[in-house]
Amino acid sequence: MSYKVLLTHSAERDLEAIYDYIAENDTRANADHVLDKLMEVAESLSEFPERGSYPKELLSLGMREYRQAHFKPYRLIYRISGKQVIVYLIADGRRDMQTLLTRRMLGV
Repeated sequence: MSYKVLLTHSAERDLEAIYDYIAENDTRANADHVLDKLMEVAESLSEFPERGSYPKELLSLGMREYRQAHFKPYRLIYRISGKQVIVYLIADGRRDMQTLLTRRMLGV
């Protein structure tokens, strides 16, 4: 079964911020590489999105509808809805993910 992968506006802004940060603090070539790899991970979710693990930060809140995929150190947080995979967040996993996920997913 093939799923359609969609990025929320927040996830698109996350990608832009990651790209801009790397381009400014490293090189544009590295920013291009990371963006390409993150997009590959997102697109790979069209096949077997159930393979992603549950983010431990959301499990601790009793939330099991979200999963994650990785391009280290980045984490893509997504939910499967029918034949769609919706990516909600793309972030550096070294950040305070508990606070970030709580804010983004629960609107707190």
